[in-house]
Amino acid sequence: MNLSSSTLLPEDATAALLIGRLWDPATAGPRPVMVDGDSLVDLFGYAGTVSELLNGEQPAVLLEMARSSDARRWSLADVIRGMSGSTGNNEVPHLLAPIDLQAVKACGVTFVDSMVERVIEERCGGDFTLADQMRAQVLDALGGNLAGLRPGSPEAARVKEVLVREGFWSQYLEVGIGPDPEVFTKAPVLSAVGAGARIGIPSFSSWNNPEPELVLVVDNQGRIRGCTLGNDVNLRDVEGRSALLLGMAKDNNGSAAIGPFVRLFNDSYTLDDARQETIQLTVRGRDGYTLNGTNSVKRLSRPFEELVGAAYGRHHQYPDGFALFTGTLFAPNEDRDAAGMGFTHKFDDVVEISSPRLGTLTNMVAPTEDLEPWSFGIGHLLEYLLAHSRRNELSGRAGA
Repeated sequence: MNLSSSTLLPEDATAALLIGRLWDPATAGPRPVMVDGDSLVDLFGYAGTVSELLNGEQPAVLLEMARSSDARRWSLADVIRGMSGSTGNNEVPHLLAPIDLQAVKACGVTFVDSMVERVIEERCGGDFTLADQMRAQVLDALGGNLAGLRPGSPEAARVKEVLVREGFWSQYLEVGIGPDPEVFTKAPVLSAVGAGARIGIPSFSSWNNPEPELVLVVDNQGRIRGCTLGNDVNLRDVEGRSALLLGMAKDNNGSAAIGPFVRLFNDSYTLDDARQETIQLTVRGRDGYTLNGTNSVKRLSRPFEELVGAAYGRHHQYPDGFALFTGTLFAPNEDRDAAGMGFTHKFDDVVEISSPRLGTLTNMVAPTEDLEPWSFGIGHLLEYLLAHSRRNELSGRAGA
């Protein structure tokens, strides 16, 4: 994997408020950090978790205090070099997913194009050899381009009537153009992996793909505090067999990659800037194959506020906040090998998801069963926070 400061960080990094998490071998645990030039500043003395930081009223003030303090620092270049040479080695500092106690939620079928691909998966029953045939039938039944159709609108209801009458109605069309978006739990708390980590494809899947997405980071009051990049690794054959297998298709070790950093909103980057994001995807295989794709966030069929409102409100709260994958426009249907066989991952594929304003999330594909087992959970984090309390951290610096 090609990891470097120039690709990891956004182009305007000097103006950005970037926070993340670092595994610290010296204390054997995760530390919230911020990017300050060519170094990572330890935030543990100000907030033990990223969740705590973002649930505060003025996270930017805490960041400024940490920047001007004598808090520990790590060289970003040294961290990146260590990550490049030893993926997942807890003996060296390395980046983790930039969220911790937040729930990891996801919205699906938020673009018309991806909606059509979900219908195709369902019609194929998970058999990728039927994809081309089913794609032609579905698009013909839809009557062409549905771009601009407002979900839940009277026009969408009329389209539904036609499709039901023609025998082409689907649960994916229901959440794609119906009144309510799909919201599901993507991954358990603390299970997401960060930049430089391996992502997993389990042995029971033979048709799968990356999903480059914008991830909103929301606090415990439903306020969108910032955003980052995500890969919602997807097993198309499993979900295609039955939507009731969504958990099996979406939630496996190494199936949620987030990072490299959360960019907090400020004058240099706002929620409206996030609405205009164009996210690029590149997959490079050891076989010389290259796949390029684009996710244009401004083509979302529902606004951010509607997606967040479907997850958070009187019906559901998140005391530690949540991260929300917003869906993807990208759905690969080009052939990788034989004609008509479509795209699927191969082991050792390098997946890069990037944006000029958010940096690059880089991961390598591996068999899920070969990944290091997920072992650091909520109980371990609580033990770590108790052993390394903020008061101890501050007093230790004062006495140094």
